[in-house]
Amino acid sequence: MTSQAKIKLEANSIPPPKKKRGRKRTKKRYFTEDTEAAIAEYLASTNQDERDRIFNGRIYYALYKLAENLIHTFKFYYTEVDNLEDLKHEVMCFLLEKLDYFDPTKGSKAFSYFSIVGKNYLILYNNNNYKKKKITTDVMAADEDHGVIHQLGRDDRKKDLKDFIDYFTEYIDKHMFTLFKKDKDRRVCDAVNILFKRRENLEIFNKKALYIYIREITNVDTPVITKVTKHLKKLYHKLFEEYRKNGYIKI
Repeated sequence: MTSQAKIKLEANSIPPPKKKRGRKRTKKRYFTEDTEAAIAEYLASTNQDERDRIFNGRIYYALYKLAENLIHTFKFYYTEVDNLEDLKHEVMCFLLEKLDYFDPTKGSKAFSYFSIVGKNYLILYNNNNYKKKKITTDVMAADEDHGVIHQLGRDDRKKDLKDFIDYFTEYIDKHMFTLFKKDKDRRVCDAVNILFKRRENLEIFNKKALYIYIREITNVDTPVITKVTKHLKKLYHKLFEEYRKNGYIKI
């Protein structure tokens, strides 16, 4: 967290500005350069005691906050556990399992890797619990009681289109870092891919609302969103032709 330099006013010069009410909020970074370095040190070490020390002292908090932010940012609230702290613990355990799969030598940032891995886990977890809820609870009662979001045309969707989109999202997950070199482009791509994965539980129906949603969760300007979505649209049509011809996509 960077501290703002205090400007010293010389005597009898410009009068100090009036103080604004309230406390100025500063955004504290939880996943820092030291976290990235600590993960690299953790992976390079073969000593379990040293690994435990690095994880507990320099990695744990960052992954905990990442899990917390993923749950609240994307509203993954369909859970089998009693409270969200238990869900954070489950996500933490999953991220710890995936820690050894991260390769810092490939040039990607640990934050990007674990954000995508964590989101994918929560999407699958959330969707599975949502389906269980729809099966075991009266549909209208569940919608009214918990605000269960509408599933877009699930009765009218053709199975082949559903299968294709599943292939498409898997393809994007695997090739995102080669399709888009800039971090802000990857953030938009990942957000769009999440919307595809959560299409059955989506309450946003128009293009403008989708753009606003993507902009809010990525903090990226609209021109960047437009550029990335155009690229994904071309890829979508290309892969759909491959799917229609072969019945699958080469991932």
